[in-house]
Amino acid sequence: MIDIKKLKSNFEDVANNLENRGASKDDLKKAVDYYNERTSLLAEIDALKHQRNEVSNQIGVKKRNGEDAEDEIQEMRELGTKIEDIDTKVRNLEAKEFDIMSGVPNLGAEGVPVGEDEDSNEEIHRNGKQTSFGFEPKAHYELGEELGILDFENGARVAGSRFLYYVGMGARLERAVYNFMLDQQHENGYVEMIPPYLVNDNAMYGTGQYPKFTEDTYRVDDIDDRRMTLIPTSEVPLTNYFGDNVWEKEKLPFKVTALSPCFRSEAGSAGRDTRGLIRLHQFHKVEMVRISKPEESFEQLEEMTENGEAMLEKLGLPYRRVVLSTGDMGFSATKTYDIEVWMPNQDTYREISSCSNCYDFQARRAKIRYRNDEGRTQLAHTLNGSGLAVGRTVAAIIENYQTADGSIAIPEALVPYMSGVTQINKENALGKKLINHNHTI
Repeated sequence: MIDIKKLKSNFEDVANNLENRGASKDDLKKAVDYYNERTSLLAEIDALKHQRNEVSNQIGVKKRNGEDAEDEIQEMRELGTKIEDIDTKVRNLEAKEFDIMSGVPNLGAEGVPVGEDEDSNEEIHRNGKQTSFGFEPKAHYELGEELGILDFENGARVAGSRFLYYVGMGARLERAVYNFMLDQQHENGYVEMIPPYLVNDNAMYGTGQYPKFTEDTYRVDDIDDRRMTLIPTSEVPLTNYFGDNVWEKEKLPFKVTALSPCFRSEAGSAGRDTRGLIRLHQFHKVEMVRISKPEESFEQLEEMTENGEAMLEKLGLPYRRVVLSTGDMGFSATKTYDIEVWMPNQDTYREISSCSNCYDFQARRAKIRYRNDEGRTQLAHTLNGSGLAVGRTVAAIIENYQTADGSIAIPEALVPYMSGVTQINKENALGKKLINHNHTI
């Protein structure tokens, strides 16, 4: 959440920035009006409380002197009623202000391209030559189904569309990919965690998913009379781990990572990427989260993005980096880099990692603070990034490492994680072949 005091003190500049992110200037003006009225009423409450204290002292004096204090007692009751009435107005104004401000995205950082959607994103650089073949490349889901290592049909039968089974070498490849990623994160100085996969509404609010994006999540009710949510990304539990606390400045930055399943309803994405591993309701992702001092957060963003790119380089996958426009950035981000991997069948780059600096937006919501050099508490900056999306990495490997006979070569960096296997083919795809396309023996 942005600081409403900042919005009030520099309304035109802040509101114009937020308009580029889809916020309503009229709503922002209403929020400031609610804030101003609430502040005025709070001052009135303070004055009334001061008056009530004085009357209370008068009552005490009169009673000690044996005098009648009924008028003062009646005045104190009336003051109490006024305070309660005004306090109710304050709470109503605060709720109205919150309803608006909780749905306002983060400010776009200076230099972020202004635009409505991904068409305004700007490419920063490319790495690796786009993979080309002497044959027509197949889509990853076609190769996966032909080899029997990706089973979308049974996934849909058991769970619904956009779910699948990884089978045999498919499951092994997925596991090899995320173990490789976690090892890379260890080398980069991240502390590994295994977080909760169910979180409460406070955690979802802390990282900006709630209340605006409730429809994009899977809700689970009646867990010990609590309402819980399956995590859309481990950014949620990792970032909130540092919430409701004041950290010593010397300990920053914190760098943590986790492999987790991610659950997303993909509301509003009907018709997009309906086949394959690109847009699933359940997938694995290795997440990177950093808690930074404000003056270092943009430097931390560059380093974290380079961490993601280095993994693609070691896997031999062509990629590019783009900076997202104001209209394409996530709700909590002030600046975002997307790393996009080359997908030969689609003849285009597709997002495989999104790395964002959220400035103090999440820290304000989750109360992530540190003690500065003057000994005062200050909001930290939070950053998060994919390191990487596992299923999309598997898809990219299948498409970029496919061969003319329908086999899939294993990137050299993954061979140790595959127990020396250098290729997935029809002979080894299903291991001992206890499973075929039709039934379990």
